[in-house]
Amino acid sequence: MRRFFLLALTVASFVHARVWNDTGVGTIVFEEAWSTPEIAVTVGGAPALGKTIEELQANLVDVHNHRLALMDEFGVDFMVLSCVQPCIQGISDPETAAAMAVDLNNNLADLISNNTLRFGAFAALAMHNASVAAQELNRTVTELGFLGALLNDYQQSGPNDDTLLYYDQPEYDEFWQMVTDLDVPVYFHPRTNVEPILSLVYGHGFGLEGPAQEFAATLSTHILGLCTNGVFDRFPTLKIIVGHLGERLPSDLFRTDEQLLRQVPLGIPMQRNASSYWLTNLYETTAGNFATPLLQFHKSQIGLDRIMHSIDYPFALISEGQEWVNSLGDVLTREELLELKRGTAIRVLKLDD
Repeated sequence: MRRFFLLALTVASFVHARVWNDTGVGTIVFEEAWSTPEIAVTVGGAPALGKTIEELQANLVDVHNHRLALMDEFGVDFMVLSCVQPCIQGISDPETAAAMAVDLNNNLADLISNNTLRFGAFAALAMHNASVAAQELNRTVTELGFLGALLNDYQQSGPNDDTLLYYDQPEYDEFWQMVTDLDVPVYFHPRTNVEPILSLVYGHGFGLEGPAQEFAATLSTHILGLCTNGVFDRFPTLKIIVGHLGERLPSDLFRTDEQLLRQVPLGIPMQRNASSYWLTNLYETTAGNFATPLLQFHKSQIGLDRIMHSIDYPFALISEGQEWVNSLGDVLTREELLELKRGTAIRVLKLDD
């Protein structure tokens, strides 16, 4: 009983008075994948240049050894872990998905419990049912100290894996209400499409599957759906994070706004220009997209206060991401660089609250 009381007290203290490795200059990164050994062996695709698929799979599972050593070497103060795609979004059966989400979240909480100074977590959620998702999010934030959730795009469902559930529909308002009540961000991450979409849409061109084209094309559509279907109008304080420099969306805001304006006479639910949500609800990270000219352009479009640094480890190298962000002193002021590396993230993740 005494041990249980002490554990409960520790968890309660962690949730309400977080202590983290704040050096004042290091980065905070949070599109950083983790996996159980069972999931890791199913991960394919192209690893980072110079790395093997075996190294990729091993680095997904590792937290406290090679990963932490790289964080120390390259100046990462704090890393938020989340389940590698497609994770729960790749499980069609609702009960199986919900049970696995609870198990994964408990597993991750236990894994980082001995070093919450350096690691936090985003929850994995089964999104078949908004109420179930809301309850699990609430549990992970209030009981496990998680910092929000990461959703790997749409939730596949149905006996043939061909029912796709998007969270821009009114039936998900219960979930978004919980997100805003908890005041935590939700990170939208790409996923590999289900068949036959994967083959029909991307199979014709070599290498179009995955990060080169598929991920941005699919996820950006989901993000725009949140805008056009009025989710941000119904939940004006909602915070959504999009990786890879916004999956290209901030690069095309003029055309997006101009074309959607034509939908106003047709009754589009969205009450504002899509671009305006990047000033109030949407954030982007640099994860896996270390392009200085593109960062500068996005700064001009949405403002640096809507952009945060991340790496996309282990699909991108910690060394590459850190060396790039530390090179930005030529194009950003010292204050701007600190905001990109850590300042905005501290506020969005509420690390100092």
